[in-house]
Amino acid sequence: MNTGKNRQFRLASRPVGDITASNFEYREEPIPQPSDGEVLVRTIYLSLDPTNRIWMSDRPQYMPPVEIGQVMRGVVIGVVEESKNPDFQKEDLVSGVLGWQDYALALGNTGLGISKLPSPLPCPLSAFVGPLGATGFTAYFGLLDIGQPKSGETIVVSAAAGAVGSVVGQIAKIKGCRVVGITGSNEKCRWLVEELGFDDAINYKTADLETALAKSCPNGIDVYFDNVGGAILDAVLTKINLDARIPLCGLISTYNATEPVPGPYNYSQILMQRARVQGFIILDYSSRFGEAIKDIGQWVNEGKIKYALEIVEGLENAPLAILKLFNGNKIGKLAVKVSEEPV
Repeated sequence: MNTGKNRQFRLASRPVGDITASNFEYREEPIPQPSDGEVLVRTIYLSLDPTNRIWMSDRPQYMPPVEIGQVMRGVVIGVVEESKNPDFQKEDLVSGVLGWQDYALALGNTGLGISKLPSPLPCPLSAFVGPLGATGFTAYFGLLDIGQPKSGETIVVSAAAGAVGSVVGQIAKIKGCRVVGITGSNEKCRWLVEELGFDDAINYKTADLETALAKSCPNGIDVYFDNVGGAILDAVLTKINLDARIPLCGLISTYNATEPVPGPYNYSQILMQRARVQGFIILDYSSRFGEAIKDIGQWVNEGKIKYALEIVEGLENAPLAILKLFNGNKIGKLAVKVSEEPV
């Protein structure tokens, strides 16, 4: 029986504009004990994602908002410490939305859902918080199912140096496309082109975006994988081709807005170019995650997909680490290492 403490961060207040550390309340609770049908999971990695900002807001969304006083929601890679469920054994590696805490109860009548990771693991465990986790699945299904890229087409992806965008671009290259990334620094542009194999990258903070897109995409844009919305979406719409496809993954440029955000101003181009815009949430594809793990795992092992992980040590640092998602101070996937991996 575990008799130690379970550190937690709970939602103390809803952000107005940017997230601040004061939006979270730190607590220490007894480690919960599993009842029949339940398992106790120890958190190893906690994923930090832009959708955390949505969950903290009291607005219509794809899941109920986190309520004030609840443990902050978050995707976790963990290990079963104790099981009273015949489908899970001690030391099974699992993933689930278990929250910002050291330990969580899963399954049973009141616990949260979890799924087992493949055994043996096809890649290092940390990859399951990156390309073999929700962000990789988002890139895979958003691009392939909605974007439907064809060899020779031009693909543009925003937030291209992020966890989703960097994988989108590499899958598009695997499919024979010309890939242009939009990101926020020259360092990130170099990483996309020199390390990940993008054909070109644009620093939207220093370039005139419409001019740069015309130069980088001389044949127009066939697929735009949108992670940001806002002014970048508007600029891209001026260059889309007939029958363009726009998987709408995220709108991070607007998440911290305190006033309604107008636009897109170039909305008419969707009509003129007969473009298809489709929003999606990765939970829509949960029954097919195994397909993504198989393909992405193979590409990672073959060196066709590279990834960057920024791992922040310690659950206590999560409230400050999450700010990196919105200030551009990271490359690739952001996660917190809460405890050690099993030996």
